[in-house]
Amino acid sequence: MPALTGRIRTPQLQAQSGYQVALRTPGALKFYLAAAPARIGIAMTGLGIVWLVHGSTGSYAVAGAVTGGFAVAEAVGGPQVARLIDRYGQPRMLPITLLLHATAMALLIALTLAAAPLWMLVLAGVLAGGSLPQIGAQTAARWSHVLRGSPVLSSAFALESLGTSLAFLVGPALVGTISALASPVAGSVLATTLLLAGGFSLAAQHRTAPPPAVRIRQQGSDRLLHKRFLALVGATIGIGLFFGSMQVSVTAFAVSRDSASLAGPLYSITSLISLVAGIAYGARQWRTPAHRQYVVAFAILFVTSLPLLLVDNPLALGLALALPGLALAPIQVLASVLVESEVEPAVLTQAFTWLNSGSAAGIAMGAAVAGRAVDTHGSQLGFALAIAATLVATGMAVVVRQR
Repeated sequence: MPALTGRIRTPQLQAQSGYQVALRTPGALKFYLAAAPARIGIAMTGLGIVWLVHGSTGSYAVAGAVTGGFAVAEAVGGPQVARLIDRYGQPRMLPITLLLHATAMALLIALTLAAAPLWMLVLAGVLAGGSLPQIGAQTAARWSHVLRGSPVLSSAFALESLGTSLAFLVGPALVGTISALASPVAGSVLATTLLLAGGFSLAAQHRTAPPPAVRIRQQGSDRLLHKRFLALVGATIGIGLFFGSMQVSVTAFAVSRDSASLAGPLYSITSLISLVAGIAYGARQWRTPAHRQYVVAFAILFVTSLPLLLVDNPLALGLALALPGLALAPIQVLASVLVESEVEPAVLTQAFTWLNSGSAAGIAMGAAVAGRAVDTHGSQLGFALAIAATLVATGMAVVVRQR
């Protein structure tokens, strides 16, 4: 299918938002909506495993070990699965990965109910994580395919960010409710069912799927290891470090002020502001080059995070947490825009998946380092580490700007 190219020139299109133009691209709304159940299923899966394993074993340590194996396998295996999808195409490979993931989840449920040993549960969790298809990376690749060269591509990636944010607002709440009211098994079954329904629906849409890499004859189309892409992954790891440090630090701050129940609502402030900022950012077309915007957005994130060092009560923390949210969603959208411009179409799904893996790795490292720091010196040091992560990420963004 032909891509939309060039600038939007007609008064009618100029009067429309980037979202309207993107969603009116033939087939775009169809694949975007098809992926919605799968996004929610993915957002439910990790927490669903915690409920499943703890519900049968009564141990959070065992549940954490299985979930950790799942998360590590997802981060490491995701790009390898994406490589196969790039090579052979979404319509061919997505159903296979979906069936492998469903089989692994069925095995995990069966082993959990059978009170299997820990190593078997962890192995099943690793298989489930390693086979989890990255639906967001695949829909981002579709947007790139149908809108390559279009000025509304940033709006399309903003829609991606919005879809993912909404899924992670709905998914954890849904799986927690189902697992508590029905059974822990029901939560994991529902998560897998939603992923299968959305994934198979997406795979059935051949018209908007990028062509398999075996059909693309471009020299060097399989190369990802170049400076600017590695810098993009490094910046994404920095964002993950920020999130991981903030999760621990906000919780520790609330607990130290005898306000433990406020930890969740306080942490969600940044996400909610980021959601609004992302919608506003994607609604318009920007003339400033994306690599310059990227550096500016990271600089804003660094500056707006500094008040975290001065807070001394939950209200002040809530206000301080709102400020970084202004930059986070634009950073995520711009990362997708820059990846799309820096790598060849033959490896685009892999590239988007590496961003996800970098973020996941950063969150894990940030939580671990901040946890140790907070235990020793309190939440303020955790906030300082989060701010340091934004400074490092800004440096990576500067490397990306050196075109």
